[in-house]
Amino acid sequence: MLAKQMVKGGVVVLLGLMVVLGGCSQPLNKREKGVLVGGGLGAASGAIIGAAVGAPGAGAAIGGAVGALGGGLIGDQLQGQENRQNSQQHQLNQQQQELNQQRRELKKQQRRPQSDEEEY
Repeated sequence: MLAKQMVKGGVVVLLGLMVVLGGCSQPLNKREKGVLVGGGLGAASGAIIGAAVGAPGAGAAIGGAVGALGGGLIGDQLQGQENRQNSQQHQLNQQQQELNQQRRELKKQQRRPQSDEEEY
């Protein structure tokens, strides 16, 4: 009887994971990865600590929540840093294009004969 309940529970968990992961059609960003990794590490650590005091379930729940929060904050900071870097790179690319255009215009003007100055 216990084995059947464990199998049913495992199937339910597996189906739940398939539904959740199937909904992730895009790759996870740094913030989402931080929440997942932090939650997993927090839950594992909480379960170990909770087992030492006799409440592994409560420890896992508390550790998972705290870990997810911490991981989300760290992931958010990393995501913000990546966004700033992308913005700066975009500005650099635009400035480089403008410099290249100005260099082409200068070369073009240097090749033209300066007839106005020769007359004076």
